[in-house]
Amino acid sequence: MALDTVAQAQANPETTQPFAELGLKPDEYARIKEILGRRPTSSELAMYSVMWSEHCSYKSSKVHLKQFGEKAVKTDALLVGIGENAGVVDVGQGYAVTFKIESHNHPSFIEPYQGAATGVGGIVRDILTMGARPIAVMDPLRFGPADAPDTRRVLPGIVAGVGGYGNCLGLPNIGGEVVFDQSYLGNPLVNALCVGVMKHSDIKLAKAAGAGNLVVLYGAKTGGDGIGGVSVLASETFESKGPAKRPAVQVGDPFVEKVLIECSLEIFAEDLVVGIQDLGGAGLSCATSELASGGSGGMKVQLDKVPLRDPSLSPEEILMSESQERMCAIVEPSKIARFLEICEKWDVTVTVIGEVTDGKHLEITWNGELIVDVPPRTVAHDGPVYQRPFAQPAYIDQVAKETINVPLAKSDAEIKETVLKLAATPNLADKSWITDQYDRYVQGNTIQSQPDDSGMIRIDENTHLGVAVATDANANWSYLNPYEGAKLALAEAARNIATAGAIPLAVTNCLNFGSPEDPGVMWQFAESVRGLADGCLEMGLPVTGGNVSFYNQTGAVAILPTPVIGVLGVIDDVRTRTPMSFDCAGLDLYLLGDTHEDLAGSEWAYMHNQRGGIAPTADLQREMRLIELLVAGRTKKIFSAAHDLSQGGLSATLTEMVLRHNVGATITLENVGIALVSETPGRVVVAIDPAQTAALTQEAAAQKITLTKIGTTGGDSLVINGAKISLTELRKAHTETIPKLFG
Repeated sequence: MALDTVAQAQANPETTQPFAELGLKPDEYARIKEILGRRPTSSELAMYSVMWSEHCSYKSSKVHLKQFGEKAVKTDALLVGIGENAGVVDVGQGYAVTFKIESHNHPSFIEPYQGAATGVGGIVRDILTMGARPIAVMDPLRFGPADAPDTRRVLPGIVAGVGGYGNCLGLPNIGGEVVFDQSYLGNPLVNALCVGVMKHSDIKLAKAAGAGNLVVLYGAKTGGDGIGGVSVLASETFESKGPAKRPAVQVGDPFVEKVLIECSLEIFAEDLVVGIQDLGGAGLSCATSELASGGSGGMKVQLDKVPLRDPSLSPEEILMSESQERMCAIVEPSKIARFLEICEKWDVTVTVIGEVTDGKHLEITWNGELIVDVPPRTVAHDGPVYQRPFAQPAYIDQVAKETINVPLAKSDAEIKETVLKLAATPNLADKSWITDQYDRYVQGNTIQSQPDDSGMIRIDENTHLGVAVATDANANWSYLNPYEGAKLALAEAARNIATAGAIPLAVTNCLNFGSPEDPGVMWQFAESVRGLADGCLEMGLPVTGGNVSFYNQTGAVAILPTPVIGVLGVIDDVRTRTPMSFDCAGLDLYLLGDTHEDLAGSEWAYMHNQRGGIAPTADLQREMRLIELLVAGRTKKIFSAAHDLSQGGLSATLTEMVLRHNVGATITLENVGIALVSETPGRVVVAIDPAQTAALTQEAAAQKITLTKIGTTGGDSLVINGAKISLTELRKAHTETIPKLFG
């Protein structure tokens, strides 16, 4: 195919171009022509098509995401906010922590192992790009029914991909979730979170400043994998029939990435870069346009200098390729020799491909011919913005009228049956078969990980300063009420780090929804964003960044609205954390918080094929008082253990607590049927030495949190009222489900 140059674009304005096949709408194509004053070259068209995709441009979500800025909390802790590769917060002692969550849903459905592996690789590079050393990863996952054949196809591959890549990088996997639901059958969710740490002075930004500075590409060579990958994939639903846009999924090499991390950190330590960007979604198109628009605006790139794994690639393919393990740096000429030296030491391929200019355009040449000449902001930031129509879907009012009608335990036999059923159901069953494939303790700084309420990592080995992170989403509640669902997920993630005694500091999010072209889905999205923005404002937590994943649907069937909320908190001394469970007899067990008849959206209702009713509402003022109580319980050494109540209610919490150290408990409950399965938010079970009773009572009263004694620890059974369940029988029910399905 003849090279399509800027001169040819001007000389042959009528040449037909495949803009629709590249995912651009006619009005978007017309807008590109208007910006350039001519038709685009094929290379320019390739760049605009990937950068203006839903995945890269946020064109359907921007109008709603503005709320995170408009309702932003003013906090000294926030060092870098939304708009960079990841947010950065001050955690004290001169340390800054960066964290972010992103999705790799569509690639993981097509090629489970590589889709999940490259999802981990991409988020790790986002963290590295901020100047930080990545220290831990997490992975919230969603699949179709546990017994569905396609779940058996994708789950083992996705789990192996997450573990394989993270383990090879030497990063501990400290948390996440695995949830099964019919709506994810054709569209699993693979969300990946990474945490990194640095000193304040080490923060790096994505900008190409300083005319004459060099554009340097380093890392893996560019191949034909993932051409238009996530950007085109993430803008398309998987139709049940007809040709699907399924380009090759990126192929990851964690050993190349591990070397790239160490090489980059040495480069950062010597302050050799002015700006830095990783090559993720949209590859070189993204890195060059974002760096140029983040700086002075002018850049010249010689595309034929890009090192290739596949010499047959066309310029368009090189610009769109999403090959992994690549970085783009802006380096002053005086520092380039040392930069190249460090890359050579680490055996990392490195090439100077261009320079920053004092112009306003990004110019890309191929063997001396000009093939791209664009204002970079129009590619990277000024893409289309859609005010998509949205309207409350009809189902909302219908499900609100439904009453939950489920069996509630009265007799001892029914109590035992309820507890064993909940312990064994796939969503609540022990996930060790999955998490044992992840290295949770590599680097030696993991303080807690699965199945704890949150992951915790030590960041200073002398002072024992640490951070805790939790990710949460309750799609059942979001389905019934997206506004409250987002607030409830925020509250739960914050509560999950507070049970260990950490103080919530900042929020990231991964918003997974169906097609934005469906007004009902767009309403779910708009309400979720509004709920999260309002919730963060009320709780005083800044949103540091995140990701929107649309088109998660198969044909006309959208996934449940799934806003995954990540909360990061700080703990001054990880040695003093409150553990999730007790390891001795003779402790008293208390329930913090009130229990109401909250069965709508509960796991017990789901197990009885009911998804209706009215979701609980979040009382964030009360949640904040509960967090104060949980932190005080740690600092004043009141608690021996604390464990949050969420899916599966009190029954699931007690099951996890007694099995953790094989120490039983004797429990007495009023209204036992509701008490076991209700999922009223804002509740925690704590274990205390009886000598701490007065201290606990005083703290709970000060925070106006209801306190109810429910039992004591000890023995080899979980006894609830008169029902006795041996720990052996309970463990069998809890641990056999997942290995039977996937082992």
